[in-house]
Amino acid sequence: MKYMALIYEDMTKAPAPDSPDFAAFMQGYMALGARLEAEGNWIAGEGLMAPETATCLRRRGGKVETMDGPFAETREHLGGFYLFHARDLDQALAYAAMIPSVDWGTVELRPVMDYS
Repeated sequence: MKYMALIYEDMTKAPAPDSPDFAAFMQGYMALGARLEAEGNWIAGEGLMAPETATCLRRRGGKVETMDGPFAETREHLGGFYLFHARDLDQALAYAAMIPSVDWGTVELRPVMDYS
């Protein structure tokens, strides 16, 4: 089964890019990617640019509207994702628990719909 782990972060709690902890933080992401790949479960994963770079769209009254930035007002913002295969929810949870941001943010894990 495919799972998507959505990584929500409060960047005020993450290690700063110029801090000694940042390299270890990033290594955690690289280690999970390497493990998923080695186990044949890797599909995709990426970090996202800062929320202020977002453009949101919605259609109202037949007209598409665009807005700058994230739609929700929250401290935690979507910072990235992993898409992977897992044999069951327990394995998916184990992978998601390896995402470093789980220590100060939230990782939302969802099964991906299968349309076949």
